[in-house]
Amino acid sequence: MNTSGAKTSAQPAYLTQIHGLQGVLAETLDGSTVAAQAVDEKFNPASSIKLATALAALKTFGPEHRFLTSVWASGKIEQATGTLNGDLIVAGRDPSFHNEHAVMLARELNELGIRAISGNLIVSPGFTMNFDPSTTRSGEQLRDALDTTRRSTAAMQAWTDERKLVNDSASLRTVPSVVVLGAVTVGAPPPEASALLTHKSSKLVDILKVLLCYSNNFMAERIGDTVGGPQAVRAMMLEKLKINADEFFISSTSGLGTNRVTPRAMMKILRGLSEELKHDKLSLSDTLPVAGIDPGTLEDRFTTEVERGSVVAKTGTLARTDGGASSLVGQLQTKSGRVVLFVILNEHGNVLRFRQNQDDIVAAIQNSFGGPAPFPYHPIAPALRLADSDYTAAKGRGEYEPRNQP
Repeated sequence: MNTSGAKTSAQPAYLTQIHGLQGVLAETLDGSTVAAQAVDEKFNPASSIKLATALAALKTFGPEHRFLTSVWASGKIEQATGTLNGDLIVAGRDPSFHNEHAVMLARELNELGIRAISGNLIVSPGFTMNFDPSTTRSGEQLRDALDTTRRSTAAMQAWTDERKLVNDSASLRTVPSVVVLGAVTVGAPPPEASALLTHKSSKLVDILKVLLCYSNNFMAERIGDTVGGPQAVRAMMLEKLKINADEFFISSTSGLGTNRVTPRAMMKILRGLSEELKHDKLSLSDTLPVAGIDPGTLEDRFTTEVERGSVVAKTGTLARTDGGASSLVGQLQTKSGRVVLFVILNEHGNVLRFRQNQDDIVAAIQNSFGGPAPFPYHPIAPALRLADSDYTAAKGRGEYEPRNQP
Protein backbone atom coordinates (compact mmCIF):
# COMPACT_ATOMS: atom_id res chain seq x y z
CA MET A 1 0.00 0.00 0.00
CA ASN A 2 1.31 3.45 -0.85
CA THR A 3 0.50 6.33 1.49
CA SER A 4 2.54 9.18 0.06
CA GLY A 5 -0.31 10.75 -1.93
CA ALA A 6 -3.60 11.88 -0.43
CA LYS A 7 -2.41 11.86 3.18
CA THR A 8 0.46 14.27 2.49
CA SER A 9 0.24 17.92 3.53
CA ALA A 10 2.82 20.71 3.73
CA GLN A 11 5.79 19.99 1.44
CA PRO A 12 5.11 16.79 -0.56
CA ALA A 13 8.47 17.09 -2.34
CA TYR A 14 10.16 15.88 0.84
CA LEU A 15 8.14 12.67 0.86
CA THR A 16 9.18 9.88 -1.44
CA GLN A 17 7.05 7.06 -2.87
CA ILE A 18 7.28 4.06 -0.50
CA HIS A 19 5.67 0.64 -0.49
CA GLY A 20 4.07 0.43 2.96
CA LEU A 21 2.49 2.71 5.52
CA GLN A 22 4.18 5.95 6.45
CA GLY A 23 3.64 8.83 8.86
CA VAL A 24 5.84 11.91 8.86
CA LEU A 25 5.93 15.13 10.83
CA ALA A 26 8.80 17.59 10.57
CA GLU A 27 8.76 20.96 12.30
CA THR A 28 11.09 23.85 12.98
CA LEU A 29 11.87 24.61 16.60
CA ASP A 30 9.20 27.32 16.62
CA GLY A 31 6.57 24.82 15.49
CA SER A 32 6.27 25.66 11.79
CA THR A 33 5.42 22.58 9.73
CA VAL A 34 8.05 21.48 7.23
CA ALA A 35 6.52 18.17 6.18
CA ALA A 36 3.45 16.23 7.27
CA GLN A 37 1.88 12.93 6.32
CA ALA A 38 -0.70 10.83 8.18
CA VAL A 39 0.12 12.75 11.37
CA ASP A 40 -2.95 11.48 13.23
CA GLU A 41 -2.69 7.85 12.17
CA LYS A 42 -1.31 5.36 14.68
CA PHE A 43 1.91 3.44 13.92
CA ASN A 44 4.17 1.02 15.74
CA PRO A 45 7.18 3.16 16.77
CA ALA A 46 9.31 0.11 17.68
CA SER A 47 12.33 1.20 19.76
CA SER A 48 11.55 4.88 19.37
CA ILE A 49 9.19 4.30 22.30
CA LYS A 50 12.38 4.42 24.38
CA LEU A 51 12.20 8.22 24.06
CA ALA A 52 9.11 8.12 26.27
CA THR A 53 10.86 5.78 28.71
CA ALA A 54 13.87 8.10 28.88
CA LEU A 55 11.67 11.15 29.41
CA ALA A 56 9.72 9.43 32.19
CA ALA A 57 12.97 8.43 33.93
CA LEU A 58 14.41 11.95 33.69
CA LYS A 59 11.21 13.50 35.03
CA THR A 60 11.10 10.98 37.89
CA PHE A 61 14.73 10.91 38.97
CA GLY A 62 16.64 13.71 37.22
CA PRO A 63 19.78 13.33 35.07
CA GLU A 64 22.18 13.16 38.05
CA HIS A 65 20.43 10.15 39.62
CA ARG A 66 22.61 7.13 40.39
CA PHE A 67 21.29 3.63 41.03
CA LEU A 68 22.51 2.16 44.32
CA THR A 69 23.64 -1.40 44.97
CA SER A 70 24.07 -2.17 48.66
CA VAL A 71 26.43 -4.78 50.10
CA TRP A 72 25.68 -6.30 53.51
CA ALA A 73 27.28 -8.80 55.86
CA SER A 74 25.44 -11.09 58.27
CA GLY A 75 28.49 -12.14 60.30
CA LYS A 76 31.83 -11.04 61.69
CA ILE A 77 35.08 -10.61 59.76
CA GLU A 78 37.91 -12.80 60.99
CA GLN A 79 40.87 -10.58 60.20
CA ALA A 80 43.48 -13.30 60.70
CA THR A 81 42.10 -15.43 57.87
CA GLY A 82 40.27 -12.75 55.87
CA THR A 83 37.02 -14.68 56.24
CA LEU A 84 33.53 -13.28 56.65
CA ASN A 85 31.91 -15.84 58.94
CA GLY A 86 28.42 -15.48 57.57
CA ASP A 87 26.59 -14.45 54.44
CA LEU A 88 27.31 -11.68 51.95
CA ILE A 89 24.19 -9.92 50.72
CA VAL A 90 23.98 -7.78 47.58
CA ALA A 91 20.82 -5.74 46.95
CA GLY A 92 20.02 -3.35 44.13
CA ARG A 93 18.31 -2.75 40.80
CA ASP A 94 21.04 -1.07 38.78
CA PRO A 95 20.34 -1.81 35.07
CA SER A 96 24.01 -1.17 34.21
CA PHE A 97 25.68 -3.45 36.80
CA HIS A 98 28.27 -5.49 34.93
CA ASN A 99 31.38 -7.64 35.28
CA GLU A 100 33.72 -4.74 35.96
CA HIS A 101 31.56 -3.56 38.85
CA ALA A 102 31.63 -7.04 40.38
CA VAL A 103 35.43 -7.19 40.19
CA MET A 104 35.56 -3.74 41.75
CA LEU A 105 33.37 -5.12 44.55
CA ALA A 106 35.94 -7.88 45.11
CA ARG A 107 38.65 -5.21 45.36
CA GLU A 108 36.67 -3.18 47.88
CA LEU A 109 35.95 -6.28 49.97
CA ASN A 110 39.65 -7.13 49.91
CA GLU A 111 40.41 -3.66 51.24
CA LEU A 112 38.02 -4.38 54.13
CA GLY A 113 40.02 -7.54 54.84
CA ILE A 114 37.54 -9.97 53.27
CA ARG A 115 38.87 -12.67 50.96
CA ALA A 116 36.44 -15.49 51.65
CA ILE A 117 32.74 -15.85 52.55
CA SER A 118 32.02 -18.89 54.73
CA GLY A 119 28.29 -18.63 54.14
CA ASN A 120 26.10 -17.91 51.14
CA LEU A 121 25.99 -15.14 48.58
CA ILE A 122 22.46 -13.74 48.85
CA VAL A 123 21.19 -11.46 46.10
CA SER A 124 17.98 -9.54 46.55
CA PRO A 125 14.94 -10.08 44.33
CA GLY A 126 15.35 -7.85 41.29
CA PHE A 127 19.16 -7.87 41.28
CA THR A 128 20.50 -8.28 37.75
CA MET A 129 23.93 -8.33 36.17
CA ASN A 130 25.29 -8.34 32.63
CA PHE A 131 21.81 -7.60 31.21
CA ASP A 132 20.53 -11.00 32.41
CA PRO A 133 16.90 -10.78 33.59
CA SER A 134 17.27 -13.84 35.85
CA THR A 135 18.21 -12.90 39.42
CA THR A 136 19.48 -16.43 40.11
CA ARG A 137 21.75 -16.44 37.07
CA SER A 138 22.89 -12.92 37.87
CA GLY A 139 23.83 -14.06 41.37
CA GLU A 140 25.83 -16.92 39.93
CA GLN A 141 27.62 -14.54 37.57
CA LEU A 142 28.39 -12.27 40.52
CA ARG A 143 29.88 -15.19 42.48
CA ASP A 144 32.04 -16.15 39.52
CA ALA A 145 33.23 -12.60 38.88
CA LEU A 146 34.19 -12.13 42.54
CA ASP A 147 36.40 -15.23 42.58
CA THR A 148 39.55 -15.17 40.43
CA THR A 149 39.46 -18.99 40.12
CA ARG A 150 35.98 -18.77 38.58
CA ARG A 151 36.29 -15.43 36.81
CA SER A 152 35.82 -15.55 33.05
CA THR A 153 38.30 -14.06 30.63
CA ALA A 154 35.61 -11.62 29.53
CA ALA A 155 35.05 -10.43 33.11
CA MET A 156 38.75 -9.91 33.72
CA GLN A 157 39.09 -8.10 30.41
CA ALA A 158 36.15 -5.82 31.24
CA TRP A 159 37.77 -4.92 34.56
CA THR A 160 41.18 -4.33 33.00
CA ASP A 161 39.79 -2.21 30.17
CA GLU A 162 37.76 -0.05 32.51
CA ARG A 163 40.65 0.58 34.91
CA LYS A 164 42.90 1.55 32.00
CA LEU A 165 40.19 3.80 30.63
CA VAL A 166 40.06 5.79 33.87
CA ASN A 167 43.85 5.71 34.33
CA ASP A 168 43.62 3.60 37.49
CA SER A 169 46.78 1.53 37.11
CA ALA A 170 47.04 1.08 40.89
CA SER A 171 44.05 -1.27 40.91
CA LEU A 172 45.74 -3.52 38.34
CA ARG A 173 48.78 -4.23 40.50
CA THR A 174 46.84 -6.95 42.31
CA VAL A 175 44.11 -9.36 41.28
CA PRO A 176 40.97 -8.87 43.41
CA SER A 177 39.34 -12.07 44.61
CA VAL A 178 36.67 -13.16 47.08
CA VAL A 179 35.75 -16.85 47.35
CA VAL A 180 32.16 -17.75 48.22
CA LEU A 181 32.19 -21.12 50.02
CA GLY A 182 28.42 -21.41 50.30
CA ALA A 183 25.60 -21.33 47.77
CA VAL A 184 23.99 -18.56 45.75
CA THR A 185 20.48 -17.78 46.97
CA VAL A 186 17.83 -15.11 46.40
CA GLY A 187 16.44 -13.25 49.38
CA ALA A 188 16.29 -10.04 51.39
CA PRO A 189 19.03 -8.96 53.83
CA PRO A 190 18.38 -10.59 57.22
CA PRO A 191 17.57 -8.27 60.15
CA GLU A 192 20.97 -8.76 61.73
CA ALA A 193 22.89 -7.80 58.57
CA SER A 194 25.10 -4.73 58.66
CA ALA A 195 25.91 -2.53 55.69
CA LEU A 196 29.44 -2.76 54.27
CA LEU A 197 29.48 -0.86 50.99
CA THR A 198 27.31 0.99 48.51
CA HIS A 199 27.97 0.97 44.78
CA LYS A 200 26.76 4.03 42.88
CA SER A 201 26.11 3.63 39.18
CA SER A 202 26.99 6.19 36.55
CA LYS A 203 24.61 9.13 36.19
CA LEU A 204 21.21 8.37 34.70
CA VAL A 205 21.86 10.67 31.73
CA ASP A 206 24.98 8.63 30.83
CA ILE A 207 23.14 5.33 31.24
CA LEU A 208 20.39 6.64 28.96
CA LYS A 209 22.97 7.70 26.36
CA VAL A 210 24.40 4.18 26.22
CA LEU A 211 20.92 2.63 26.28
CA LEU A 212 19.70 4.76 23.38
CA CYS A 213 22.89 4.46 21.31
CA TYR A 214 22.67 0.68 21.34
CA SER A 215 18.89 0.51 21.80
CA ASN A 216 19.37 -1.88 24.72
CA ASN A 217 15.98 -3.49 25.39
CA PHE A 218 16.95 -4.93 28.77
CA MET A 219 18.05 -1.58 30.18
CA ALA A 220 14.94 0.11 28.82
CA GLU A 221 12.66 -2.45 30.47
CA ARG A 222 14.54 -2.18 33.78
CA ILE A 223 14.43 1.61 33.80
CA GLY A 224 10.79 1.47 32.75
CA ASP A 225 10.09 -0.76 35.76
CA THR A 226 11.64 1.81 38.11
CA VAL A 227 9.06 4.40 37.06
CA GLY A 228 6.14 2.00 37.31
CA GLY A 229 6.07 0.15 34.00
CA PRO A 230 4.44 0.83 30.62
CA GLN A 231 1.16 2.22 31.91
CA ALA A 232 2.92 4.62 34.26
CA VAL A 233 4.99 5.90 31.34
CA ARG A 234 1.83 6.31 29.26
CA ALA A 235 0.01 8.12 32.07
CA MET A 236 2.93 10.52 32.50
CA MET A 237 3.07 11.30 28.79
CA LEU A 238 -0.67 11.91 28.60
CA GLU A 239 -0.65 14.21 31.64
CA LYS A 240 2.61 16.12 31.20
CA LEU A 241 2.53 16.51 27.40
CA LYS A 242 -1.24 16.81 26.92
CA ILE A 243 -1.33 13.87 24.51
CA ASN A 244 -4.79 12.59 23.67
CA ALA A 245 -5.50 9.16 25.15
CA ASP A 246 -6.29 7.63 21.75
CA GLU A 247 -2.95 8.73 20.26
CA PHE A 248 -0.59 6.70 22.45
CA PHE A 249 -0.73 3.08 23.59
CA ILE A 250 2.25 1.31 25.14
CA SER A 251 2.71 -2.37 26.01
CA SER A 252 6.47 -2.28 26.69
CA THR A 253 9.00 0.38 27.63
CA SER A 254 11.57 -1.05 25.21
CA GLY A 255 9.48 -1.01 22.03
CA LEU A 256 9.16 -4.76 21.73
CA GLY A 257 5.70 -6.00 20.82
CA THR A 258 2.74 -3.89 19.83
CA ASN A 259 2.85 -0.21 20.74
CA ARG A 260 0.95 2.58 19.00
CA VAL A 261 1.63 6.29 18.59
CA THR A 262 0.73 8.99 16.10
CA PRO A 263 3.43 11.16 14.54
CA ARG A 264 1.84 14.15 16.27
CA ALA A 265 2.07 12.49 19.70
CA MET A 266 5.64 11.32 19.05
CA MET A 267 6.60 14.90 18.18
CA LYS A 268 5.27 15.99 21.57
CA ILE A 269 7.39 13.30 23.25
CA LEU A 270 10.48 14.42 21.33
CA ARG A 271 9.88 18.06 22.24
CA GLY A 272 9.18 17.06 25.83
CA LEU A 273 12.48 15.20 26.06
CA SER A 274 14.35 18.15 24.57
CA GLU A 275 12.74 20.59 27.01
CA GLU A 276 13.41 18.32 29.99
CA LEU A 277 17.09 18.14 29.06
CA LYS A 278 17.28 21.92 28.59
CA HIS A 279 16.19 22.39 32.19
CA ASP A 280 19.53 20.87 33.20
CA LYS A 281 21.55 22.59 30.47
CA LEU A 282 21.65 19.39 28.41
CA SER A 283 20.63 18.68 24.81
CA LEU A 284 19.28 15.75 22.83
CA SER A 285 22.83 14.71 21.91
CA ASP A 286 23.45 14.05 25.62
CA THR A 287 21.02 11.12 25.43
CA LEU A 288 20.50 10.22 21.75
CA PRO A 289 23.09 8.86 19.29
CA VAL A 290 24.76 11.31 16.94
CA ALA A 291 24.78 9.83 13.44
CA GLY A 292 28.12 8.86 11.96
CA ILE A 293 29.94 9.53 15.26
CA ASP A 294 28.49 7.52 18.15
CA PRO A 295 28.68 3.72 18.08
CA GLY A 296 25.46 1.77 17.82
CA THR A 297 22.33 2.09 15.73
CA LEU A 298 23.30 5.29 13.84
CA GLU A 299 26.98 4.50 13.46
CA ASP A 300 26.59 3.61 9.78
CA ARG A 301 23.98 6.17 8.75
CA PHE A 302 24.63 9.73 7.56
CA THR A 303 28.35 8.99 7.39
CA THR A 304 29.58 11.22 4.55
CA GLU A 305 31.86 14.07 5.47
CA VAL A 306 29.09 16.65 5.15
CA GLU A 307 26.40 14.54 6.86
CA ARG A 308 28.38 13.28 9.85
CA GLY A 309 27.12 14.80 13.10
CA SER A 310 24.15 16.54 11.48
CA VAL A 311 21.48 14.11 12.72
CA VAL A 312 20.68 13.21 16.34
CA ALA A 313 17.98 10.57 16.46
CA LYS A 314 16.52 7.33 17.80
CA THR A 315 15.93 4.42 15.50
CA GLY A 316 13.35 1.68 15.79
CA THR A 317 13.18 -1.68 14.04
CA LEU A 318 10.85 -4.68 14.28
CA ALA A 319 11.44 -7.00 11.35
CA ARG A 320 8.19 -8.98 11.67
CA THR A 321 5.76 -7.20 13.97
CA ASP A 322 3.12 -5.24 12.04
CA GLY A 323 4.57 -6.60 8.80
CA GLY A 324 7.87 -4.86 9.49
CA ALA A 325 8.11 -1.61 11.46
CA SER A 326 10.82 1.04 11.30
CA SER A 327 11.17 4.54 12.68
CA LEU A 328 13.55 7.46 12.92
CA VAL A 329 12.82 10.25 15.40
CA GLY A 330 15.11 13.16 16.24
CA GLN A 331 16.54 16.44 15.01
CA LEU A 332 18.64 17.60 12.07
CA GLN A 333 20.92 20.60 11.59
CA THR A 334 21.26 22.61 8.38
CA LYS A 335 23.76 25.08 6.94
CA SER A 336 21.15 27.80 7.22
CA GLY A 337 21.28 27.34 10.99
CA ARG A 338 17.74 25.99 11.01
CA VAL A 339 17.17 22.97 13.27
CA VAL A 340 14.30 20.71 12.27
CA LEU A 341 12.65 18.15 14.53
CA PHE A 342 11.29 15.11 12.71
CA VAL A 343 9.26 11.95 13.21
CA ILE A 344 9.21 9.23 10.52
CA LEU A 345 7.18 6.10 11.24
CA ASN A 346 6.87 3.17 8.82
CA GLU A 347 5.25 -0.25 8.92
CA HIS A 348 4.01 -3.09 6.69
CA GLY A 349 7.04 -3.16 4.43
CA ASN A 350 10.74 -3.91 4.09
CA VAL A 351 12.61 -2.34 7.01
CA LEU A 352 15.81 -1.85 4.97
CA ARG A 353 13.91 0.10 2.33
CA PHE A 354 12.18 2.05 5.08
CA ARG A 355 15.55 3.09 6.50
CA GLN A 356 16.81 4.28 3.15
CA ASN A 357 13.60 6.20 2.64
CA GLN A 358 13.95 7.82 6.07
CA ASP A 359 17.48 8.89 5.23
CA ASP A 360 16.27 10.31 1.92
CA ILE A 361 13.57 12.37 3.65
CA VAL A 362 16.09 13.75 6.15
CA ALA A 363 18.53 14.60 3.36
CA ALA A 364 15.82 16.30 1.30
CA ILE A 365 14.84 18.51 4.23
CA GLN A 366 18.46 19.38 4.95
CA ASN A 367 19.12 20.23 1.30
CA SER A 368 16.12 22.53 1.23
CA PHE A 369 17.83 24.58 3.96
CA GLY A 370 21.24 24.72 2.30
CA GLY A 371 22.47 21.22 3.17
CA PRO A 372 23.52 19.40 6.33
CA ALA A 373 25.69 20.92 9.06
CA PRO A 374 27.04 19.27 12.23
CA PHE A 375 25.68 19.93 15.69
CA PRO A 376 28.24 21.01 18.30
CA TYR A 377 29.23 17.72 19.92
CA HIS A 378 32.13 16.27 21.88
CA PRO A 379 31.81 12.48 21.90
CA ILE A 380 32.54 10.42 25.00
CA ALA A 381 33.09 6.68 24.66
CA PRO A 382 30.16 4.66 26.08
CA ALA A 383 32.55 2.62 28.23
CA LEU A 384 33.84 5.82 29.81
CA ARG A 385 30.29 6.99 30.55
CA LEU A 386 29.59 3.73 32.41
CA ALA A 387 32.96 3.88 34.21
CA ASP A 388 31.77 6.84 36.29
CA SER A 389 30.76 4.63 39.21
CA ASP A 390 32.27 3.85 42.58
CA TYR A 391 31.89 2.21 45.97
CA THR A 392 31.62 4.09 49.24
CA ALA A 393 31.72 2.84 52.81
CA ALA A 394 28.03 2.58 53.60
CA LYS A 395 28.33 2.98 57.37
CA GLY A 396 30.44 6.10 57.14
CA ARG A 397 28.33 7.91 54.59
CA GLY A 398 24.87 6.53 55.36
CA GLU A 399 24.26 5.92 51.66
CA TYR A 400 22.66 2.52 51.47
CA GLU A 401 19.29 1.14 50.63
CA PRO A 402 16.97 0.07 53.49
CA ARG A 403 16.91 -3.61 54.38
CA ASN A 404 13.36 -4.05 53.18
CA GLN A 405 14.31 -2.96 49.65
CA PRO A 406 11.83 -4.64 47.27
